[in-house]
Amino acid sequence: MAVANPPHDLVDAPPGEAIERNLETVEMTVNMGPQHPSTHGVFRMVLTLEGERVRNVQSHIGYLHRGAEKLGESGDLEGYRKAMITLDRTDYLSTFLNEHAYILAVEKLANIAVPERAEYIRIILGELTRISSHCMFYGAFGADSGATTPFMYAFALREDIQSLFEAVGGARMFPNYYRAGGLREDVPRDFADRVRQIIETCKRSFDEFDALISGNEIFLSRTRGLGVIGQERAIDLGLSGPMLRATGLPYDVRKMEPYSIYDRFDFDVPIGTRGDCYDRYLLRQEELRQSLRIVEQAVRDLPGGPTIGNAPKALRPPKGEAYVRIENARGDFGVYLVSDGKSSAPYRVKYRSPCFCNLQSLNDMAIGAYIADAVVALGSVDIVLGEVDR
Repeated sequence: MAVANPPHDLVDAPPGEAIERNLETVEMTVNMGPQHPSTHGVFRMVLTLEGERVRNVQSHIGYLHRGAEKLGESGDLEGYRKAMITLDRTDYLSTFLNEHAYILAVEKLANIAVPERAEYIRIILGELTRISSHCMFYGAFGADSGATTPFMYAFALREDIQSLFEAVGGARMFPNYYRAGGLREDVPRDFADRVRQIIETCKRSFDEFDALISGNEIFLSRTRGLGVIGQERAIDLGLSGPMLRATGLPYDVRKMEPYSIYDRFDFDVPIGTRGDCYDRYLLRQEELRQSLRIVEQAVRDLPGGPTIGNAPKALRPPKGEAYVRIENARGDFGVYLVSDGKSSAPYRVKYRSPCFCNLQSLNDMAIGAYIADAVVALGSVDIVLGEVDR
């Protein structure tokens, strides 16, 4: 079919040869968030685009600021326990893990011993929390990459785990269950049986997770080679958790500086080789299995006995300071407490947030990529904005 009034360059171009056109392009600024579903919470990215290529990223945080650290310093009858009410609402996917860090700092500050049974229950709940959190990552990262089905699979398993948490602590999301010297109360009588049922469900579900998207060609093309961060750069940025281990560095606080009773359990620290989005995905899939190994050993060896020690209800630790770090679902989470020796609440509370540090990698991953890839890169960080803003 003849072309009416063809452009001059089409008429003069030799047959079969490409025509070079000098198209004028203008950089465009696009706002994404803070209410965009792909920003994983109230996070705002201001993207400078050239066509569909990202040329610059400006990250804006602070839309979810809660003052969790200052609230933890307020003195009343709740004292040192009050901080955990707000702590649960920071990284709301790592509640039991973050409670563990805080209560270890309190016990270190006040020199309080913990019964064996309480130690084992803390480990079980913490590792199930890691599994539940990684389920959320699996579903959300699948959606970021264009697949909606992973959410259905992930939430089926996550619901089983959250139902157990509700039976133990009375709340699905914010348990406020750990206490200085142990636990608020003992677990239900059928706790061990329910954990064993979840273990069997997890084994089936993890295989389904892998079969669904791990080898999917579209998923591979969306994640392989994207968001590569080298080991040296990761250390410079202060990355930890899966973000750091995906670069090939086997750094896990549970192994490097064992806390609680983690030195009694046999488990491996998965690492990546390329440091890209696909490595970060695969690493978390393997972490699911390693956490399950720990849970299996802990429930097998779960002792009887009390779940709370002789800690006083109104804590007034001697004057001093304590810092404790643990491996939560996103990395190295630290709690710093200062006691003035007089008050029933901490004089100073400070949290070291792995999400805040890991988010610094976004510019390295997104600049030079397409705008759709920036969404995948952000999803691979697995941030929770409540912990970034605190």
